[in-house]
Amino acid sequence: MPSKKILEQKQTLVAGLAEEIKNSVSGVLVNYQGITVEDDTKMRKALREAGVKYKVVKNSLTGRACDEVGFSDMKQYLTGMTAIAISENDAVAPAKILKEYAEKIESFSILAGYVDGAVIDTKTVEALAEIPSREVLIAKVLGSIKSPVYGFAYAIKAVADKKAEGGAEDAPAAEAAAEAPAAEAPAAEAAAE
Repeated sequence: MPSKKILEQKQTLVAGLAEEIKNSVSGVLVNYQGITVEDDTKMRKALREAGVKYKVVKNSLTGRACDEVGFSDMKQYLTGMTAIAISENDAVAPAKILKEYAEKIESFSILAGYVDGAVIDTKTVEALAEIPSREVLIAKVLGSIKSPVYGFAYAIKAVADKKAEGGAEDAPAAEAAAEAPAAEAPAAEAAAE
């Protein structure tokens, strides 16, 4: 029978892990068997830099923490040498980094995870890893917003340049050339006249 002090330590560990899971946006459970010390060190560094906490905790204690936060479905994956990666801010980071190592190391595998308060399976974790980072998504949105504006500006500039070069006789040809790229912006015709 464990002593009272050991039981208190385990209860504290479970409560702390449950609190971290509760306050996170996502987490990934892995079987870390077969990873070398060198790869483990690189992986932990990448996780730390992404703001992800990586913990190796006994399966029974992780299972109790999962019960406390309502992730009892995750207990079925707690067999063998497991670790959990927990992210407070970036839902994609743990899946993305751990998937990279799962592809490199045959015995290292993603078991399950959770995101937005729901337990997810291996395939869903891998699909989550394929989502571009927040910065990339923002850049794509901004690029798609800027693209039509740039096209319109270039069309207006082309019309103005043609008028300045060729005079009035070339203006109708320049306007016709500008209508195709600026079809979305009827104001181009008004600015050209």
